Amino acid sequence: MIAFALSCILLLFACGVAAIFLPRRHATALTYGASAILSAGLLTVGLAQIAATAVDVALPLGPPGLACSFHLDALAASFLCLVNLGGLGASLFGIGYGRHAAEPRRVLPFFPAFLAAMNLVVLAADTYSFLFSWELMSLTSWALVMSDHRARETAPAGFLYLLMASGGTLVLLLAFGMLSTAASGTGFAAIAAHPFTPGLAAAVLLLALLGTGSKAGLFPLHAWLPLAHPAAPSHVSALMSGVMTKVAIYAFLRIAFTLLGPPAWWWSIPVLVLGGITAVLGVLYALMETDLKRILACSTIENVGIIFLAVGLALAFKANGEPAAAALALTAGGLHAFNHMLFKSTLFFGAGSVAHATGTRDIERLGGLIQRMPRTGLAFLAASLAISALPPFNGFVSEWLLFQSILISPHLERMGMKLLVPAVGVLLALAAALAAACFLRAFAIPFLGRPRSDAAATAVEADRWSTGTMLAGAALCLLIGLLPGFVIDGLRPVTALLTGGRMPVQASDSWLSIVPISASRSSYNGLVIAIFLLAAGSLTAFLVHRFASRGIRRAPAWGCGFPQGGAETQYSATGLAQPLRRVFGALIFAARSEVRLPPPGDTSAAVLQRHSRDPAWAFLYAPLGRAVQATVETLNRLQFLTIRSYVSLVFGTLVLLLIALAIRG
Repeated sequence: MIAFALSCILLLFACGVAAIFLPRRHATALTYGASAILSAGLLTVGLAQIAATAVDVALPLGPPGLACSFHLDALAASFLCLVNLGGLGASLFGIGYGRHAAEPRRVLPFFPAFLAAMNLVVLAADTYSFLFSWELMSLTSWALVMSDHRARETAPAGFLYLLMASGGTLVLLLAFGMLSTAASGTGFAAIAAHPFTPGLAAAVLLLALLGTGSKAGLFPLHAWLPLAHPAAPSHVSALMSGVMTKVAIYAFLRIAFTLLGPPAWWWSIPVLVLGGITAVLGVLYALMETDLKRILACSTIENVGIIFLAVGLALAFKANGEPAAAALALTAGGLHAFNHMLFKSTLFFGAGSVAHATGTRDIERLGGLIQRMPRTGLAFLAASLAISALPPFNGFVSEWLLFQSILISPHLERMGMKLLVPAVGVLLALAAALAAACFLRAFAIPFLGRPRSDAAATAVEADRWSTGTMLAGAALCLLIGLLPGFVIDGLRPVTALLTGGRMPVQASDSWLSIVPISASRSSYNGLVIAIFLLAAGSLTAFLVHRFASRGIRRAPAWGCGFPQGGAETQYSATGLAQPLRRVFGALIFAARSEVRLPPPGDTSAAVLQRHSRDPAWAFLYAPLGRAVQATVETLNRLQFLTIRSYVSLVFGTLVLLLIALAIRG
């Protein structure tokens, strides 16, 4: 199976090369169609191998004396499923959406190469193969971000993304260098078999958290994400947000659970703290935005924080010798990673369709699209309900499982953990509530009400490939919410590999209920909830139509207190988020509003200006940038010295080197 997987990856690279030479008329359909077929093949490999015996292969490639090793175990197989289901959806969506690209040759060669690089990261089994694949993933995604190079925001987004990606790779290079030096080998098997000192293991864990967190979007390493994701084409944004961030989480799981050995009790603390902060700040960032794709990008930060919360809990339970509880937390994290890939991809597909139909991503200029784009609106609504963690959709199941693992945290022995885990549970609950408010706003403003611009009033539905892919993603969100036991059971080999524990088999329970611990403690049945909601809604509709007055009453629509009922009197996205902005924004983002009224007698319009700051930029990146700039300006003076100054510097350097050698001798 691994040979077949590597063959599919090689063919993906070949598709990228072929896309350069294909005639433009057929290049889009052929490239995305071939990518879809190969992604389906890799998805099949993942499904077949997730419960099978691990397999290895080594290829005579790479530097002299080193072979590229690849390994396919339960963890790699599960992420093969995630990567390639997302790749399949993005490829199918791209068949229709890609026809509208202004410069398709800036996208087509890199799209299949990006898919291939992510698959290589998942299969890599030595430090060289992993870092090479990781950097290839970064470079191909950067090229896709830069595809719309004429847009004003593209160049800054691409520069920042490349800078953050290079920094993350450098940190991972240092981490793997420390591991390889200590283990006297570059293979993951040799590293995993070598016992490390507590100090070395702790240093590598923190470096891995920084390196993978920069790619996943952990706070404060998230700065590139709200810029790069909107700059890329929408199906590429879906891959970066729904898939690439999960590849980064896979890398952290591989290092923390399989390479470093048994965890120390405190390893979970930085993961839990960063996960909780990231979850809350990510959704607050989203509530401050009015660009639809930036809203979705910031929401990805929140969901990455939720997944890291689950990973941190799994580390804590594993260190405490509770494999069953660790398996529950890790299942919640793995399921949420899979769910996020589904509903975030669907949301980005919807955002791309809206942007193409209206020519804008500013939700303040949209409205009423549900009447003009009903299929897109239906898919976007379903995905919004899923990401808001509302039953019976899939987002509720994974977050409910995470809350169940938090509720058994009093079993942890350390008092610090007894206090920390409930605190991050509060942050998780706050993030979940804010996410519901965020996506009420993200759906209602563009799709409901009346059009706020001519572009929204004249929008047309997307093509069949695009709408079909969106509706399929929405259907999967509902299906997994109704029958989550099959996916949870599919993750049992993964939790057994990483934690030594498994959740009870779920698919065999009566009525397909989910019982994470015991039936007397808690259970969930999405199918019963869906039947109840359907019955209650149908009964309410019947009673209203049966007993309501049949007379037709006509009256002017409520104008929100305005004498004229124009489109501008509707709730705006800014107004809807204003209460939350005042409560949270003033403290966290230093948010403030400034109103400038014209003097008496002046008929010009009043001006409302909103100001806010990103704490990461204000307290980390801006000071760092100023320090770098000052250092560069200081060093820049060296190129304007006289020849005598250069000779003096060389002589002084030689004297210092001789003194150092003398002291060492």
